[in-house]
Amino acid sequence: MKCNRCGTELNKGDICPGCGANVRTYRRLVSLSNVYYNDGLERAGVRDLTGATEALKQSLKLDKNNIDARNLLGLIYYETGEVVAALSEWVISKNLKAEDNIADYYMDTVRNSPSKLDDINQTIKKFNIALNYCHQDSLDLAVIQLKKVLSLNSGFIKAHLLLCLLYLKGGNWDRAKIEAQKSLKLDTGNVLAKKYLKEADSMLLPGESGKLVSDIAAADSDDVIRYNSGNEMIIQPVKKSAITRTGSIWGIVLGIVLGLAAACFLILPQRIVSINSSNQQKITQISEESDAKSAKINEYEQQIATLQTQIDTLQTQVTDYEGVDSTSAAMNSLMKAVSIYLANPSDVEGMAKALSKVDLDAIGDDVSPEFKSLYDSLMSLVGPQLATSYYNTGYEAYKLDDYATAIANLSKAYQYNSGDVNTLYYLANSYYANGDIDKAKESYDLVVNNFPNTQSAQAAQTKLAEINNSGN
Repeated sequence: MKCNRCGTELNKGDICPGCGANVRTYRRLVSLSNVYYNDGLERAGVRDLTGATEALKQSLKLDKNNIDARNLLGLIYYETGEVVAALSEWVISKNLKAEDNIADYYMDTVRNSPSKLDDINQTIKKFNIALNYCHQDSLDLAVIQLKKVLSLNSGFIKAHLLLCLLYLKGGNWDRAKIEAQKSLKLDTGNVLAKKYLKEADSMLLPGESGKLVSDIAAADSDDVIRYNSGNEMIIQPVKKSAITRTGSIWGIVLGIVLGLAAACFLILPQRIVSINSSNQQKITQISEESDAKSAKINEYEQQIATLQTQIDTLQTQVTDYEGVDSTSAAMNSLMKAVSIYLANPSDVEGMAKALSKVDLDAIGDDVSPEFKSLYDSLMSLVGPQLATSYYNTGYEAYKLDDYATAIANLSKAYQYNSGDVNTLYYLANSYYANGDIDKAKESYDLVVNNFPNTQSAQAAQTKLAEINNSGN
């Protein structure tokens, strides 16, 4: 155990050997936190996930650095379908203990599986859609969405509980009971699941409804039939019949036939019309929502087009300003390089740093002839030294496979000395190795055209043939 103030490893005493603080209370808090962690671990072992979650939260209140408790809480969240909450706990655990932390394995298991990540995203989206349907009182659509959620993640307890509640509201007591039992199978200590199961059982099973009913049932249990209708108990006497067993069977058969005929000719058509009407209303509502969203999308597209036009206009203005600023910056850099040369002609590094901001291709024709003349004069004096310095740096980077640095330095070397075939050839090789095929082809062409009858030109022709044959 380490001191919570200075991080020093504590001994058996109550005084920190590092800072001298009294750590007796801190020891008790850590010990109590471990007690709650052990309680949560035991509850998780018997799938009392609700109780385990409460115990682990209490453990972290006492000691936020209890890594085992935080990782276990993340696992419980993940088991119950709360993936976002699980990742949050594991990220906090990783920040508290960067090395040798099993939270790395848990997070990698989730992040390295694209299909699992997609299922998680779809689960969250569909569950939120189901909640919105509930708020809109579209309970049938909410049930459909929740079934899709559970097909993606059957361990999502919140989805089971919400589906159970919707079944209870719709009077589907048997389905509500099944969903409540599934929730309790995942989490034996879930209070809501127990509450919903009790409600479903009370509506499915016959029950006692007062002392008078108990007395009647006890007095003549063979002469009455008891069953629930809503929240009321119906007691129906059994009528004695004088007909024979055979006559009773034929009467039952005739009643079934008449009931089916009545259902087919009277109830069923009206039911079909009612269902079709309800479906048509839902289709109309969905169509109206879709039209409204399409109108919003068109409006947003028009706003985007207007903003894009404004951006293009502002970009043009910024480009014009940048042209002026780049020309002025180039003049200042050239003056600084000349000043360095006059003060110390051997300060190649200083002149190179100053001239690095002078890009003739960028400023184009915006400079004066005097600027060009001064630049050419300075280049005739220090250009070879600058080219040699940049070439050495770029070639070393090329040998180390650092092609980005090689390109930056060899480009400068070629700018200051365009007559060196090695500089241009290694620049082309760097472009090719760095994946810039167009720049590589352009540089190889320059080697072939500007330095014919050289070994570098022959090698460049071979590279160009290789590039062209590969389809690039």
